[in-house]
Amino acid sequence: YRPTTGEILFKDKSIVGLAPYEITARGIARTFQNIRLFGELSVLDNVKIAYHCHMNYGLVEAVLRVGRYRSEEEKLTEEALRLLKIFHLEGVAQEKAKNLPYGAQRRLEIARALAAQPALLLLDEPAAGMNPQETKELMEMIRWVKKEFGITILLIEHDMSLVMGICERIYVLEYGAIIANGSPEEIRKNPEVIRAYLGAEE
Repeated sequence: YRPTTGEILFKDKSIVGLAPYEITARGIARTFQNIRLFGELSVLDNVKIAYHCHMNYGLVEAVLRVGRYRSEEEKLTEEALRLLKIFHLEGVAQEKAKNLPYGAQRRLEIARALAAQPALLLLDEPAAGMNPQETKELMEMIRWVKKEFGITILLIEHDMSLVMGICERIYVLEYGAIIANGSPEEIRKNPEVIRAYLGAEE
């Protein structure tokens, strides 16, 4: 989707109209509400793909598998395996991504996004389709990712237990307009939020 008005600035520069690979190069990675993995590729290859935006070898080196290709491929394989271990996926590294259980596919998608080494990670409804236990595990994972990788995370989510449990600042939208923003405690007590989402009497 392209915005019809206004600008989207990241590090004081507009990213409106940029191709996805250009946005990734600027330091932004994302996951999707509907999981978008390369289902026929292995779990390992799904993560390795994201690292390629940081590779220094050229097309000829890659085709002929010479020069910097070999050393960099070895390095990115090691890095990808490290990420898979963090997300408890190292045991299924050679499995096709489409064969993973739903929760594991979510973890793989986040691991792949982190492989792009972003400064900003966008998570679009990561708890969609998850049961309460999976959501709890996801909450801990997101909290750990923020601490371990030191990145900013922008979370879009309808699961209020998840939002209240991990977010430092919350923006509440109603029909596309911001009706409140603040800390979880401020949002919990906000009359506009109560009216819009809890059906308070007029």
